[in-house]
Amino acid sequence: MVDAARARKLADRIQQIVAEMLERRIKDPRLGFVTVTDTRITGDLRDATVYYTVFGSEAERADTAAALESAKGIIRSEVGRQTGVRYTPTLTFHHDPLPDSARHLDELFAEARERDEEIAKKAEGAVHAGEPDPYRKPEEGDEAEDDLAGETGADSLDRARPSAP
Repeated sequence: MVDAARARKLADRIQQIVAEMLERRIKDPRLGFVTVTDTRITGDLRDATVYYTVFGSEAERADTAAALESAKGIIRSEVGRQTGVRYTPTLTFHHDPLPDSARHLDELFAEARERDEEIAKKAEGAVHAGEPDPYRKPEEGDEAEDDLAGETGADSLDRARPSAP
């Protein structure tokens, strides 16, 4: 196991190398508009997972996955040359579903905002059901409450206890 900071630095460097390779050196026509979003490396620095997104349809995503798979060896050799580590990590490419999930969440938030606006429009002239003041208040002619109001706590306890025989 290596230091986590070193692993993170190596992962960041691999991400930069892969992005540069995809932009400048890999000329596969199947390669779509690819963005490298993240790279993670194992603690022993042997395996690196590169996360990417593709702007386009499902067919373009599949073509890009095939292009990345075929260019994996060239990219790995360049990673080994530029990083200078003893063992060049094996590369695995995974499509990153995060942008798709974020887009879906944005759509759900927009739908919720629309519903909230509809409810607010319906509630503009609405009145609450029931009385304006829902709390109970003692009535004017209630004598039982008036009798107990003047007693102290000990008096009311004595009156509440049954007398001993």
